[in-house]
Amino acid sequence: MGEGNKPWEGKVGNAQQIGGIETAVLDNGSGKGVRIAWIDTGAGLRYKLVLDRAMDVASASFGAHALSWISQVGITPPSPFTSEGLDWLRTFGGGLVTTCGLSHVGGPEEDEQGKRGLHGSISNLPAEICSVKQPDLGNGDLDMHISGIIRESSVFGPHLVLKRTISGTLGKPYLKIRDEVTNDSNLAAPHMLLYHVNFGWPLIDEGSQIIWSGKWESRDGDLENRIFNEKNDFKSCPPPLKAHAGFGEDVAFIQPEPESDGLCRAGIYNPDLGFALRMSFSKNQLPWLINWQHWGENEYVTALEPGTHPPIGQQQARKDGSLIMLKPGEKRQYELQFDIITGQKDIASFVNHNQ
Repeated sequence: MGEGNKPWEGKVGNAQQIGGIETAVLDNGSGKGVRIAWIDTGAGLRYKLVLDRAMDVASASFGAHALSWISQVGITPPSPFTSEGLDWLRTFGGGLVTTCGLSHVGGPEEDEQGKRGLHGSISNLPAEICSVKQPDLGNGDLDMHISGIIRESSVFGPHLVLKRTISGTLGKPYLKIRDEVTNDSNLAAPHMLLYHVNFGWPLIDEGSQIIWSGKWESRDGDLENRIFNEKNDFKSCPPPLKAHAGFGEDVAFIQPEPESDGLCRAGIYNPDLGFALRMSFSKNQLPWLINWQHWGENEYVTALEPGTHPPIGQQQARKDGSLIMLKPGEKRQYELQFDIITGQKDIASFVNHNQ
């Protein structure tokens, strides 16, 4: 639906016939009582937000094809007090986007600053929904968005506030996440943020291409890492691997290469499906990209994770001087966009530019 083009004019009286935002509450299973929102772009892209889990993006599909990986855990209620050790894994539903942070990204750790569990607590906190804007066909306004506030707070601080808006345009297959993180306390507060973007079958399959460019090294620093080594084609999805059973995984830390507009682009292209899912983010806002590969049987997933830091933890970031300390009232803005590419020329440009 290009600007000025109204193929629905005179034929549709309710925008929900094409798409829009629908909120609901799950009433069965592990997610019973959890608030969600379905967003239908009216262009083949449809996705589900979990409002009680930081408005993270759970299932997503384009046409008949799933895009995101859904873990065996699935959707669960928020668990703000399961923030020690590996508790995070007990509520990690996968999904297209799981937010990590806001003050710690990485494994469990403890120091004089306190205890921190895997990847922080923000994804286990519910949002206060502030506004829902639906497309208005009558006025030709096709924009839609849903906005909310998530608070990572404690008495005596820190108080980090995430204002999140997820938006799109009716008739266009994309979604945009716009985040603003504010230190709402009277003391400086540590800040780390990572978007855990998880792709699943059939978008990833044998022969699907993992698209990114930039300098990289394996997390373990081993030049002979079984996946991330110069002799291996680690940008092509393999079949399930027995070596990745259980906790088996391999990870690369990437310094992504921005294009001329300052944006980095990464994603997945499955030639058999005929489309690519492209993710765009600012190098200035999110200077790191992580590629997690976990090809376990029935746990077949790869993730591309833009972040302010690699998942090294607050302790290491403090030691190496990279930890962000937000002053009282200080804000940081982040944008992350996903779009579906179907034209062969556009796909070729995306893939070739990120070889």
